[in-house]
Amino acid sequence: MSDVSAKRKPTIRQIAAQAGVSRSTVSRVINGGHWVSPDARQAVEEAILATGYTANHHARSLATGRAGSLAFLLTEPQQLLFDDPTFALLLRGAAEALAQRAMTLVLLVAGTPAERESVAQFLSAGHVDGVMLISSHESDPLLDQLIEVGIPTVCCGVPLGHERELSTISVDEIASARTMAAHLVTQGHRRIGMIAGPDDTPGGRYRLVGFREELGDLYDESLVERGDYSYESGLAAMTRMLEHDVDAVFAASDRMAAGAIAAARRAGRRVPEDIAIAGFDDSGLAATHEPPITTMRQPWDQISAKMVSVLLEVIAGASPRSVILDTELVVRATA
Repeated sequence: MSDVSAKRKPTIRQIAAQAGVSRSTVSRVINGGHWVSPDARQAVEEAILATGYTANHHARSLATGRAGSLAFLLTEPQQLLFDDPTFALLLRGAAEALAQRAMTLVLLVAGTPAERESVAQFLSAGHVDGVMLISSHESDPLLDQLIEVGIPTVCCGVPLGHERELSTISVDEIASARTMAAHLVTQGHRRIGMIAGPDDTPGGRYRLVGFREELGDLYDESLVERGDYSYESGLAAMTRMLEHDVDAVFAASDRMAAGAIAAARRAGRRVPEDIAIAGFDDSGLAATHEPPITTMRQPWDQISAKMVSVLLEVIAGASPRSVILDTELVVRATA
């Protein structure tokens, strides 16, 4: 074999031959299309990895009218991308899912009015084929802009006010909160408080709904505080809550739970002997915290993979749909 042929890039024809499928099947897999059986898709993806095939994105864009890329759009301040481990997990999972399809991930942050305007112009110009919207807020004008532009979009979490207009990938927030509340009750706690997230986010709203429903007559409105999912807000909320007679607290994020634990310790309370504290997410912080935090585990890999696959369905012409995934109670040292 000559040096020239040895360096020649593998072709779709070679991928098809190695996978034992037709070239059209390979093309559909590469372009994120559907009507491909799971076995055929797996064979093609394995052949792509084995041969080192790389799609010619410019040629594919000219042929299909598509950019060959998807946007990961975070509608939060830039710093949260580094401070909140949940976003990094979703970003990594989405990048891996797209890499398997030889597509590109574009990271966009729109936490300020200026950033939202810039992102809206970028998306309107057709630089990506679709958007994975992360952490949407009910009052965020970017949601309306995405719908007006008509760009295919899938939301991580239910987009409040637009539940029927966009595809969503979410966990069962209400059932998850009920599970945690029930766990705290079975441990013998009766004065149970909650540090809820912002009411304009699905996690902030529906986790409180589930918590209230499960507690029933044990629910006490005076034992509910609001935070913004951050450590600092959990610290402040717990400091206020300690003014009441409370023996357990459910925080709507692990970061708020960690802040709550710090506040309890400052006040001379032992965790969990004097007060039990639980969180939500299990994004890494809960397991490494001292003591390890009892929490509700979100299936991060499944969420990322479903965001990508459902978005590609919408790009291919499918109607919006909702996918609801289960969480898991992880009992550790704090509750």
